[in-house]
Amino acid sequence: MEPFLPSFLPFLVPFLSTSLLHESSLSSSILIHFTSFYLMTGISMKTQEIYLLVFVTRYLDLFTTYYSLYNSVMKILYIASTSYIIYMVRKTEPFKTHYETSHDSFLHWKFAVAPCAVVALITHLVFESFNVIELLWMFSIYLEALAIIPQLIMLQRYREVENLTGHYVFFLGAYRALYILNWIYRAYHEKYYQHNY
Repeated sequence: MEPFLPSFLPFLVPFLSTSLLHESSLSSSILIHFTSFYLMTGISMKTQEIYLLVFVTRYLDLFTTYYSLYNSVMKILYIASTSYIIYMVRKTEPFKTHYETSHDSFLHWKFAVAPCAVVALITHLVFESFNVIELLWMFSIYLEALAIIPQLIMLQRYREVENLTGHYVFFLGAYRALYILNWIYRAYHEKYYQHNY
């Protein structure tokens, strides 16, 4: 029988790396940027709103299935930190005043959320028996693929990227890349792996 830690360790490193990169993209890049400079230059609230919708629809299993303390804490942290960022920018000064809605004008409800909802519903009805939590999870997967688009459009409109904004976009990309590697590793090495969290 193989020792538990060595067989589990290759999975643990990429999994923790993805979670920490994602949280660092939120916490360090955005929250530190906000509290240090009181500016919103280059950060898309449309991207943040899409991510909040992704997290809320994907992490509904918090109420039905317990995986681990780490998993539950990270899910709550993602939802709370994204909600806090949106609240700060939409409702509090000086962020509300400095946020330039003209640069962040991508119609995310029309061109991201609605099409993803339709595609998720169609693919879910074709390939699955109807289950609301599975439907919302599928919707969150499709929507997350489009979540970065408002941020990229905003960066293109500004023409220059501040360091912390660049770090934020880099961390988001690195997070996705490591998550893909995590899924591939687990699919090949875990006998009954299902990527539902």
